[in-house]
Amino acid sequence: MDVLFWQLVHLLIRDGYRIARMSERGDEIWLESGHWRSPTLVRLVRADFDWSRSLRLDIEYTWQFIRQMNGRKIGKGGRVVNVYVMAYPPVDDWEFLIAEPLPLSGAAGGAFHTLLIHSGNTGEMLPRLEEMTGSPLRPAPLVGEADPFAVAERLKHEVLTEWRRQREEERRIFEYGKPVFTRLLIIVQVAMFLILEWSGGSTDPSVLIRYGAKFNPLIEMGEWWRFLTPMFLHIGFLHLLTNTFALYYLGWTVERLYGSLRFLLIYTTAGFFGTLASFLFTPSISAGASGAIFGLFGALLYFGTVYRHLFFRTMGMNVISLIVVNLLFGLLVPGIDNAGHIGGLIGGFLAAGAVHLPKRAAWRRQMKALAAAALLAAAGLWAGFR
Repeated sequence: MDVLFWQLVHLLIRDGYRIARMSERGDEIWLESGHWRSPTLVRLVRADFDWSRSLRLDIEYTWQFIRQMNGRKIGKGGRVVNVYVMAYPPVDDWEFLIAEPLPLSGAAGGAFHTLLIHSGNTGEMLPRLEEMTGSPLRPAPLVGEADPFAVAERLKHEVLTEWRRQREEERRIFEYGKPVFTRLLIIVQVAMFLILEWSGGSTDPSVLIRYGAKFNPLIEMGEWWRFLTPMFLHIGFLHLLTNTFALYYLGWTVERLYGSLRFLLIYTTAGFFGTLASFLFTPSISAGASGAIFGLFGALLYFGTVYRHLFFRTMGMNVISLIVVNLLFGLLVPGIDNAGHIGGLIGGFLAAGAVHLPKRAAWRRQMKALAAAALLAAAGLWAGFR
């Protein structure tokens, strides 16, 4: 049964499952599927319970642990499959404990299933596990005089090697680039703020217009550079302070994920789209890096479409919550250019799709994102200048 346990882990990994966590002894392994429409979380446990009471307590503990996640790892229609691999089942009645799946709060349509595989029912249970996981699970029989202990150790070693490789790969994803342009952009926007203050004040409309703020009449007269220059100007110290902190934390993360050149392209494209949206929907003077910063949120959302489980396991819910809170804040508080924020969010997402993530080219997807960005920009410029 040790061999079967590690064979199941090995087969699930081969079919695209990733190890989410593992106990120190390796007798409990959680795996998550890559199927975002109907995700599956599998818990495999190699244990022998003499009495059903121990089995019941472990099932209840695991069910409560999953319920505390509020469905974040499972999602709509997903499932948790809790699998025990045993040499023999408990000596008293235990079948009623696993007869029906348990509901999952926070995961609409989700269910918590338990399977108990022992030496006498593998032929019956493995097809059920195949159906629940969507993976072909046909463990190879031991050949000839093969030592089962040696086979189990070899499979365990292969699984642990793969797990270390996955963890190293994930670490490298978050450490691809260095935040060079993030620092430079912060220096530029602080320097521009000081220049505005020296020239008469960052809240003076005439000063803002002179240094490149978004001013629709001048854009209509052909001063096209005003689609880019507003992202370096800020109106008042508080505006500068909030955007500088946002740029520092978001820019640091996005530049390390995408690399410096991709980051700069995402940032400037998002800034352009933010100003374009403001030009179309807001007649007042505006300035600030908010549109470009929302574009960094868009880049993180795009990262979540490529690495869904990694995204939600690390920063996903925080990113989505911050986007929602900031957009609601913009709707409720007067004077905030929400059109620029939404435009920047869309521009950053499309720009991230066009450049994609390092070392993961997806040309068809990139071409679609590039075409969508070009079409949207062209439509916006046509609507603004007609």
